[in-house]
Amino acid sequence: MKKRLPPLNWLRTFEVSARHLNFTQAAAELNMTQAAISQQIKGLESQLGVTLFKRLPRGLELTEAGLAYLPVVHESIKRLAVATDELFGRGRDRSLTVRTNLVFFTNWLAPRIGRFREQFPSVGLRFTSNIWAEESEKDADLDIRYGKGSWRGFRADRLSWDELIPVCSPSIGDTLPSSPEDLINYTLLHVIGYEEGWGYWLSQTGYPHIDSDQSIQLDTLITGLEMAVQGHGIALGRTSLVAELIESGRLTAPLEERIPASEAFYLVSPDKQYEHPHAGIFRDWILEEAEHTRDIDSM
Repeated sequence: MKKRLPPLNWLRTFEVSARHLNFTQAAAELNMTQAAISQQIKGLESQLGVTLFKRLPRGLELTEAGLAYLPVVHESIKRLAVATDELFGRGRDRSLTVRTNLVFFTNWLAPRIGRFREQFPSVGLRFTSNIWAEESEKDADLDIRYGKGSWRGFRADRLSWDELIPVCSPSIGDTLPSSPEDLINYTLLHVIGYEEGWGYWLSQTGYPHIDSDQSIQLDTLITGLEMAVQGHGIALGRTSLVAELIESGRLTAPLEERIPASEAFYLVSPDKQYEHPHAGIFRDWILEEAEHTRDIDSM
């Protein structure tokens, strides 16, 4: 038979008492009498059928059952407090924090964000950059990542359907490469952190033997593309990120060979966590933008 959920005030009393390991201090924090604290703990222990505290001459000690129960009670109360503040308190006006891959923000999201602001002027936004190394998700409501869309415990909505294409400045030299064979004469700009880099592209196009001795390694794609714009070499671009640069004439794609990328940009969020009230608005908007861009690219 399933145990009934104990009253919330009993659980709150247990959490505070476990934090202080002292009924007197718990009573002071909750503005209750020590007798009321003790009575609620006894009621909780009676309902659960276990002892949660060892009563010692000078304080308390959690039993094994208490130690096992405390983390889930603490997290549940914390999440309930956050949700209450988000929906009904000052937290409801907190800006939506989106941590985003830097090159995706610069080349894809930033040019489109004006449309979001026009449609939803009351939604506050805060953007933070996320270099390719994974970091803690605690300070972001949504995250834009590059990968294959599989992160345990997270929902991932695809934002890009890229092809990998070599790009360079139109003024890189007297003649642009007309075949992958010509790449041996140019500096290749390698970006670490991407599974599908130059080695993958050359192998897929049938030129695995090409190896430029003048290659340069960089840790972000945004620096790789800027190096290409400045004429320092040839970068391997993702179509969603280089479309505007090619249209503006800052970059050109001299080769016809294109390889579909299995990696993509994704909007990521924890699948079992309370969401910011405006997370759904932003998700719906950016997915619509992504689908619209995909439709244009396929025409």
